[in-house]
Amino acid sequence: MSLQSEQADAQVRITAHPLAPEVLATFTDPLDPAAAESIATALESNHIVGFPRCPFPLPAASDLQFLCTELPTRLKLKNVSYHGEGGRLTGLEAGDPARARTAAVLGEHLAAVTAFLRQVAPHLSDGTFLTKCSFRPIQERGRKLKPHASNELVHVDAGAYGATHGDRILRFFVNVNSSEDRVWATKGDIAAVLARHGIRAGLLDGDGRCRLRIRKNMADHAFSSAVRALSRLNPLALSLDSSPYDRAMRRLHNYMKDSETFKADPQGYAEIRFPPGSAWMVFTDSVSHASLSGQFALVTTLLIRRAALRQPHFAPYHLLSAGVPA
Repeated sequence: MSLQSEQADAQVRITAHPLAPEVLATFTDPLDPAAAESIATALESNHIVGFPRCPFPLPAASDLQFLCTELPTRLKLKNVSYHGEGGRLTGLEAGDPARARTAAVLGEHLAAVTAFLRQVAPHLSDGTFLTKCSFRPIQERGRKLKPHASNELVHVDAGAYGATHGDRILRFFVNVNSSEDRVWATKGDIAAVLARHGIRAGLLDGDGRCRLRIRKNMADHAFSSAVRALSRLNPLALSLDSSPYDRAMRRLHNYMKDSETFKADPQGYAEIRFPPGSAWMVFTDSVSHASLSGQFALVTTLLIRRAALRQPHFAPYHLLSAGVPA
């Protein structure tokens, strides 16, 4: 029996602080054409979009068993990732015989995620320009990592693939653990975080305007052009790129993980339990989140052009450019 069918009656559950705004939008029948518009609206308006069951077939049980039992003993990095651009696999040694099977499983799951996004939010699918599917085999709880690397601390994502230049980080998660929930925490969306902590983080002035330069100047454009040229020889060179926006987002990311004031702030706090076989997607650059516990997850990352959004005013780039009332 598949993981998906075994968990057919499981439900995504949320425990929220009384002052927390609604952050989770759950869809039990996401393939209903009538649900597509609601899913896209919830996603762009900075909700975590949850599915009690993954809305498309998961990898075969034998392949999931392979990922969960074989890969943890073979890891070169903390995750194993298949990069859609060029079909590259990272995280395993070059000569590891498991590479071909791993690439096939992750590549097929990446294709399934992108097909689902095309069905429920084709405008976002048309704006996709970088894709990656990772398998996370390590228990999130108690990893004792340095703060900036820890998934257990609430944060917003910043700096994926080196620089986003204001484009969006969309992630699709599936809990493929056969028995353990994956537990997340959030303190609300980026607008709420900035309203409470933007001044302390050094991003906003007393009037809610961003104190940092967000738009690229000629030097920034020249640097990005040089990185793109270098990436034709080595795609990993893209990780060298940066932009004023991405540096501002990295500053917020680091503040959220370093600041004792932020960590002690209970406003907006909620914990969400995602049962085995469930899935969820979210713009992780604009919804604060932490992985408190859980082992074995498939995580697909898609970078989405900001120009493809129907509700761009919810994007962090717009909030930082327009200002946030403190």
